[in-house]
Amino acid sequence: MNTASPDAYSELSAHVRELAELASCGSLLGWDMETLMPAGGMAHRARQIAALTTLVHERRTSPEFGGMLDRAAESTEAGTKEAANVREMKREFDRRTKLPVDLVREISETTSLSRNAWREAREKGDFALFRPWLEKVVALKRREADAIGFEDEAYDALLDEYEPHMTTRDVSELLHPLRAGLADLLGRILDASDKPDGSILERVYPVGAQAEFGRTGAAGIGFQFDNGRLDVTTHPFCSTIGPGDTRITTRYTERFFSESYFGTLHEAGHGVYEQGLDQDAFGLPSGQAASMAVHESQSRLWENLVGRSHGYWRHNFAAAQAKFPEALGDVGIDDFYRALNEVKPSFIRVEADEVTYNLHVFLRFELERAMLDGDLAVADLPAAWNETFERDFRIKPQNDSLGCLQDIHWSLGSLGYFPTYSLGNLYASQLFARAGEELGDLDAMFAAGEFTPLRKWLQEKIYDHGGRYPPRELIERATGKAPSADALLAHLETKYGAVYRL
Repeated sequence: MNTASPDAYSELSAHVRELAELASCGSLLGWDMETLMPAGGMAHRARQIAALTTLVHERRTSPEFGGMLDRAAESTEAGTKEAANVREMKREFDRRTKLPVDLVREISETTSLSRNAWREAREKGDFALFRPWLEKVVALKRREADAIGFEDEAYDALLDEYEPHMTTRDVSELLHPLRAGLADLLGRILDASDKPDGSILERVYPVGAQAEFGRTGAAGIGFQFDNGRLDVTTHPFCSTIGPGDTRITTRYTERFFSESYFGTLHEAGHGVYEQGLDQDAFGLPSGQAASMAVHESQSRLWENLVGRSHGYWRHNFAAAQAKFPEALGDVGIDDFYRALNEVKPSFIRVEADEVTYNLHVFLRFELERAMLDGDLAVADLPAAWNETFERDFRIKPQNDSLGCLQDIHWSLGSLGYFPTYSLGNLYASQLFARAGEELGDLDAMFAAGEFTPLRKWLQEKIYDHGGRYPPRELIERATGKAPSADALLAHLETKYGAVYRL
């Protein structure tokens, strides 16, 4: 069956791939900036990235590109992959054409410079160094939201960049039951009398051994090192430069095992998704992730639902003891497993346990909406952060590095991004539950070192579709149910009821 005019659709595909190749140069520059570039190159690098971003934006919003989209839309058959590609590209085209080129250039250059200011401020624990940059970023993102337009609130316009077809109201409706359920569970856990010994994870774990063990763990869940690499950075991330080149990063703390190991598994989960996408469709929606929340579902699934499971460590604990004999030589697997799953309010989101993690996200969601709406002045962010944090976690950050400076996202202009972390947790639990129903006892598979069945299931249900379907539809197709907090709450109740013997 002919589903699209070969000329119209091929012309569009070739043009989009060329644009993606140009954009990938910017990705490589960004990766280098975060890993290897000397600090003195920051100003020039900001101009390089801004120049590339502007060039790509101009070509993605040109009348010629609009004409290609119209011709391809007229010749594609509804319901096909080609039609879905055109639909999503048209949606992005309509969004981008609303943004003035000067605004795109200013956002790109400002955020390249602001991340360096954030890094210095975080190292020194001094919000004042970052404040003027964050004020610029928030003002620019308000202009962006106004240019794109929105029905209910400005946040909708920014959220749509990361979670297409979803509004702030949609997110709130999904997360509200989760927040209530977590508050109840956390209260019972904090009151429990039988608690894990988390100090096991704060013994000496040599960085070199951590690097080797983390690399093995990433490869074990399916990250392909012949098509990727692992490096060190301040704030871990995953970046796909192009087909055959997916790069992940981590950071190491000698006296805290979990930070690097689970950070590596988290980014490797992102990488497995990227490597599982259709490489021949590079640049097209069908070769891209469905959304940031779907992306996050993969990192959180491999990090937590697999990596923190008892079966995973029945398979890997002996190797861990061999790699870290001084730290783990006198530790039993059950004590280690419980330590890995200790629930303890803490300051750093990326180190948070599964129960308190989403509370970190709710905090950021609340504050960035307030900054965007003008209800919270950037100058008042540290105080608002500390007050809200103390309310939700019952502890107060001693400095801004442990508080509002810990995440890189606002320096990048990624307002609207944080809710995707909690949505990713919802999606991950729902996918994992369904995979268990279809594949059988996943924990027993992990104990036997069998991770391929789950990865193949995800390949079929998620990776193969790329961005063909809106994220909520993709999850419903994979699981047979609309997204909800039910599976995540059930998982947390079952797991932590056992860990804490509630």
